[in-house]
Amino acid sequence: MSGTPVITIDSISALARRLDLPKPLHPMVALVNYDHVKVKLTDAGSKISLNFYKISFKTSFTGRVKYGQGYYDFEEGGLAFLSPNQIVTMSAEAGGYEGYALYFHPDLIRGYPLAGLIHQYGFFAYGVSEALYLSDKERRVIGSLFEAIETELQHDTDHFSQDVLVAQLELLLTYSNRYYNRQFITRKVIYNDMIDRMNKYLDDRFDAEKSLMSGLPSVQDLADHLLISARYLTDMLKSLTGQSAQQHIHNKLIDRAKNILSVSDRSIAEIAYDLGFEHPQSFNKLFKQKTNMSPSEFRKSFDI
Repeated sequence: MSGTPVITIDSISALARRLDLPKPLHPMVALVNYDHVKVKLTDAGSKISLNFYKISFKTSFTGRVKYGQGYYDFEEGGLAFLSPNQIVTMSAEAGGYEGYALYFHPDLIRGYPLAGLIHQYGFFAYGVSEALYLSDKERRVIGSLFEAIETELQHDTDHFSQDVLVAQLELLLTYSNRYYNRQFITRKVIYNDMIDRMNKYLDDRFDAEKSLMSGLPSVQDLADHLLISARYLTDMLKSLTGQSAQQHIHNKLIDRAKNILSVSDRSIAEIAYDLGFEHPQSFNKLFKQKTNMSPSEFRKSFDI
């Protein structure tokens, strides 16, 4: 059974034609005000792949924003991000198209330092449910940046146009990074609950029987269990704990290994297999990397 075909839009001009908009002011950038666009809701359910970046700026939300079991007051607006070639499904709700969308082709930043740095902005890999929710003050700052980009696009193109647009884009991404970090901090209680669930999941996965069946847990396994994207999980953990998701997995694994080594006389190979390793050598290498001792040396320190 074939799935829904994916509609690929490979240029800013093609996007303008699909939205029934005039020819774009710049071949590599478009700023769309959805108040001026009649969205074809007959396209609802269609799968779209854009060959460029998209930053959506919703200036308001209807209803309250829910996080976990509670509702929070950052309802004034929000940002969501897409990187090239991500497949998204078009919404059937007209409200999903409020506000602005900034589209820019990767060629816009090619040759600029931003081209090599943009992968560091992890929010381009976040899910839609992991959008950045803005306070009123933050919304005004982001709004002014969108207005500045719009003004520049309306300016006659000259030798400085691309430099200015890339600089404005970099500033927008820097502010977005700052506000995401704020979001992690202001929702710290909720994320602490998520970290507790993460640790419980890892404890269960390192149970000998489950490890033998499932192998070592991956960052994606952990993210799937918590119902968030892997990149959001890592960025959230780095913001709150200073460690990545992979480091948390390794730390939990090493703690479990130390407990077993300190009270058991099972062979190192048996312990490695029980923890989910396919090869004991991989366990030995990781253990020594994290503790500066081999598993055997650690065991000897307990005189077993």
